[in-house]
Amino acid sequence: MSKRETDQRIREIAEEAAKKNGLELVHAEIVGAAKDRKVTIFIDKPDGVTHDDCVAVSREVDEVLEEEDFIPMSYVLEVSSPGLERGLYKLEDFEKFAGNLAKIKTYHAINNQKNYRGNIVGVEGEEIVFNDKTSGEVKIPHNAIAKANLEIDIEEELKRGKSEKAKN
Repeated sequence: MSKRETDQRIREIAEEAAKKNGLELVHAEIVGAAKDRKVTIFIDKPDGVTHDDCVAVSREVDEVLEEEDFIPMSYVLEVSSPGLERGLYKLEDFEKFAGNLAKIKTYHAINNQKNYRGNIVGVEGEEIVFNDKTSGEVKIPHNAIAKANLEIDIEEELKRGKSEKAKN
């Protein structure tokens, strides 16, 4: 089984386990090589992921992986929430988080630029509309994105925290 086929099968198994437990599969893949191999799965739900959610998905995924035994070497299974600066993988992720601060790295330069930092405007077809702090609005083809993550605006979070304290 190729790496691509292995990753696809892991995603299918993780998607089924997540849905069965009322969760969203954010991302799943196998990373690392030989002795440092990891099957990494990120799950989410509107009110946040609990330890019990991770355990439930981990048990179900582990059972299927052991039964099918298609990963040739030993590995560590890791199931967690995507975190505050979660990765953005699918077009739906960019739609869901439109208006949020993010950073994007592309495989190749678009208008002489590979790294972007700014706000997600939205999605048009297969392109992410992005308002970059340096170059303004740019359309980035989804298949050109090597890595994308939400980014927390620390100053905004501190302001929000102060205003919440003032209310209480």
